[in-house]
Amino acid sequence: MKFNYLCPENLHSRFSKKNKAKRESIMKAKSLLSLLAAVALPFCALAEDENVTTYAPITTGVSFLSVAPDARGGGLGDVGGATTPDVNSQYWNPSKYAFINGQGGASISYVPWLRKIVSDIDLISASGYYKIKDVQAVAMSFRFFSVGQVLMTSGEQDPGMEYKPYDLALDASYSRILSKHFSMGVALRFIYSDLTGGFTAEGSEYTEPGWAIAADISGYYGQKVAFGWGNGFGSFGFNISNIGSKVEYGDYKNSAFLPTNLRLGGSFTLPFDNYNHMSLNVDINKLLVPGRPIYNADLESQEEYSARLDDYYKMSPITGIFKSFADMPDGSKYNFSDQLKKVMFSLGLEYDYDQRFFARMGYFNESKIQGNRKYVTFGAGFKLNVFELDVAYVLSVTKNNPLDQTLRFSLGFNLGGLKELANNDDI
Repeated sequence: MKFNYLCPENLHSRFSKKNKAKRESIMKAKSLLSLLAAVALPFCALAEDENVTTYAPITTGVSFLSVAPDARGGGLGDVGGATTPDVNSQYWNPSKYAFINGQGGASISYVPWLRKIVSDIDLISASGYYKIKDVQAVAMSFRFFSVGQVLMTSGEQDPGMEYKPYDLALDASYSRILSKHFSMGVALRFIYSDLTGGFTAEGSEYTEPGWAIAADISGYYGQKVAFGWGNGFGSFGFNISNIGSKVEYGDYKNSAFLPTNLRLGGSFTLPFDNYNHMSLNVDINKLLVPGRPIYNADLESQEEYSARLDDYYKMSPITGIFKSFADMPDGSKYNFSDQLKKVMFSLGLEYDYDQRFFARMGYFNESKIQGNRKYVTFGAGFKLNVFELDVAYVLSVTKNNPLDQTLRFSLGFNLGGLKELANNDDI
């Protein structure tokens, strides 16, 4: 049985197995593998045997912005659009901060990414919030994605230089309660991507660091539901994230759309009694990014394809958002069923005892043609007055998925609990 990685055409690369005897070959393979894994592996498909199927995942730049950074959402199958507000709401839906119970808090999360393939790719993130007069909140977060150490060479005889490519994002948000049950929020984000450190290799297209500015618009509605044996809770949320400029690595042909995403979430918490609760959470996601044109010899000439490709490179991000609802990358006629395949969904169950101990399970699904990411997640956590700890684990449903056995860890701190602890120590 043979396995082949089929990656997006615009990466102009394939990576090979890392089982060669010579160190130079190993380092070159690792270099190429690390760069491609950071940008494209989660969106690539795996073909088995000799029956190779053509996949057409939507490709974007700085795809680390689509990686769930915290263990709570990760344990729920990457769900968080309408879950109860927590310290990590900045990624999922910043408007939830306006309804959070607490004066302020901070969190740090760690994800050893794609550990089945490369050992030194990591996502480290931190977030924090502060409530203002109970009706508004401000928050900040930082994400750093390290691709690990790679060897840059310009030819067979060049010993090269070692470099650590990385991406980072820094953002701030403001949210406010607009009515008794509804809030909205906005976020502004700065993104920086350095894949080569300015190193120019033979045939290399990425010679300059890229950067971009983006914004999020979100909303959240939540309301208590009374039962005879306790209080439940129902909520709905949306978040349009990463609306902004393209990230460019040189000229416009070496640019990429940001992973602009529409997230719609729903959540319902059912009480068993005053201490035990179970919540069902659902998220639907769609990338608001057009697909890169695919050459279709049955419908167009090579010149016509080149014209479509040039239009794609020149397309503005706002035009791309509207284009994403109807584009057909192969130039064929509009097909509604193909558009539905671009929608991803995830389900998550969360059990809690007295809002102290948590058990979580989730499922994430993506269509085969868009990347075929399908996995089950498990998670657990506990919360005290001062801090909370969460852990999550991914178990792939599809074979040879590079996301399989991914772990997430999150540690959070409650500002009110810290103040209370400090006051008690002074007594």
